[in-house]
Amino acid sequence: MDWDPQKYVEFSDYRNVPFFDLTARITGPEPRLVVDLGCGPGNLTATLARRWPGAHVIGLDSSGEMVRQARRARGEPNLEFIEGDIAGWTPPRGLDVLISNAALHWVPGHLAMMRRWLQQLQPGAWLAVQVPDNFDAPSHALMRALADSPRWSARLAGVLRHDNTVGSVLDYLRLLLEEGCEAQAWTTIYEHVLHDQDPVLEWVRGAGLRPVLAALAAEEAREFEAEFARLLRQAYPATPYGTVYSFRRIFAVGCKKGPA
Repeated sequence: MDWDPQKYVEFSDYRNVPFFDLTARITGPEPRLVVDLGCGPGNLTATLARRWPGAHVIGLDSSGEMVRQARRARGEPNLEFIEGDIAGWTPPRGLDVLISNAALHWVPGHLAMMRRWLQQLQPGAWLAVQVPDNFDAPSHALMRALADSPRWSARLAGVLRHDNTVGSVLDYLRLLLEEGCEAQAWTTIYEHVLHDQDPVLEWVRGAGLRPVLAALAAEEAREFEAEFARLLRQAYPATPYGTVYSFRRIFAVGCKKGPA
């Protein structure tokens, strides 16, 4: 699946806020090694390098185009970007802070993977994760319903994941506690006021719609988007103030107990 860094950051004013809400909960001594899994175009990873100038900060992403964009805009001397698959990643020795913001929902079985990471992390290390929890929102439910319709089901069968894409907020909290962390977990609903034509379609083009676009030829993708846009206009009517798009997210942060 191809990613478009420019499209992804189109709503960066809104997409960036959960990252800072997540990382604000990380406290304690200055880290020496920090990893950001699913770093995307790297603009948020760069803020970690500025926050912790004495740390080696690594951003990892499976998209070569995202990593190339991140490297072009790197800026900070303590910052490195590498291309790699989260599913095959193992925490390096000496890792102090592990962050994954809006990435793990793309990885099947990520709760079991997180458990392995926690078992490998040293005492005093932090794990901070944020995943979207809006898969039952109209934007995603309508996308799945359209993909399952007679016109598209043969082309899009199995393309969109839904069941077990993410756990509940309690699943993440229990996991952190069971693996010996001081932990906190919470949900936040962000009410985004979007503008311009078909803004919810433009939002999901940056992430959730990518598997559909990757599976269809260009003309088919335009046809699917036109039909999807009509459904979204009904579900998210424009107001004089803009289009309100509710987005629920899950956060989980833990620090592994024991002497650092």
